[in-house]
Amino acid sequence: MTPLAGAALKFLEKQILRGLGKGYGTRSIAAELNAIIRLLNGTADIRLCVDVGGNVGEYTAALLRSCPQARIHTFEPAATNIARLKERFADETRVSIWPQALSDTAGRATLHSDAPGSGLASLSQRNLDHFNLDFDITEEVETTRFEDFWQDRLDRARIDILKLDIEGHELAALHGAGAAIDHCRAIQFEFGGCNIDTRTFFRDFWTFFSERGFALYRITPFGILDIPRYSERDEIFTTTNYIALNRNPQFHPA
Repeated sequence: MTPLAGAALKFLEKQILRGLGKGYGTRSIAAELNAIIRLLNGTADIRLCVDVGGNVGEYTAALLRSCPQARIHTFEPAATNIARLKERFADETRVSIWPQALSDTAGRATLHSDAPGSGLASLSQRNLDHFNLDFDITEEVETTRFEDFWQDRLDRARIDILKLDIEGHELAALHGAGAAIDHCRAIQFEFGGCNIDTRTFFRDFWTFFSERGFALYRITPFGILDIPRYSERDEIFTTTNYIALNRNPQFHPA
C-alpha cells in the first residue's frame, strides 16, 4: 500500500467513526445537551441538574441557557477553576459550586494535570507521552461520594440531568452514587483515552447501566444512536459521549 493510499484510508476511517459518534466528543456541548433535552421531552420538567467536572463552567452555562427552571450543582476540584467558576457565576442564584471531586470513597486524593486548570486533569497520573504532555502538576483535593451529597444536600431529590466528565473516573463516581442512580432521569458520561489510564472499558459502563434498567445512546453529529447490546466494536478510546436514560416507568408517564 502506498503512503497516499494509507493516508486516505485513515482519513476515511476517522470520518466514518466520527459519523457514528466515536471521537465526536470534543467541543460538542450543544449537541450533548440538545440530545438529552429531546430524550427528556423538553425542558419544562427539568428542575435539577448536576455538572460533575465543571472545569471553567461551559456546560453549566449551557444548562442555564437551555433549562430556565433548573437549579445546577457544579463539582470541580481544581483550585484554579474553582476561582473561575465562583467569579463567573457570582450573581447566578441558580448555580452552586462544590470544590470537590466525586469518587467511590470520601477523603483526599491527588489531582494530576499538565497545566493549572487543565481540562485534562485527572485523579490518575495519565501517560500522555504520545501527545508530548507531562502530567507533572499536582494538588491535593477533597473527594466525596455522590450518594452522601444526594442524601445530605439534595434531600434525595429527583435529578433530571447528571453529567460526568472527570477524565477516566466516571465509573468510580457512578459506583459512589449508590441509590441516587435510581433517581436520575438521564446521565451523560464521557468515554475515551483517559479510560486507558484507569483501565476501565465501555463494557463496564454497559454492565453498570443495563443492570440498573437504563437504555444507552451514543451522541453523534446526526443525533443519538441507540446501543441495544454490547459489542467489542464500542471499545474506541477516542473522546465519545453517551447518554444513559432511566427506563423506570415513573419517569415515563403514559
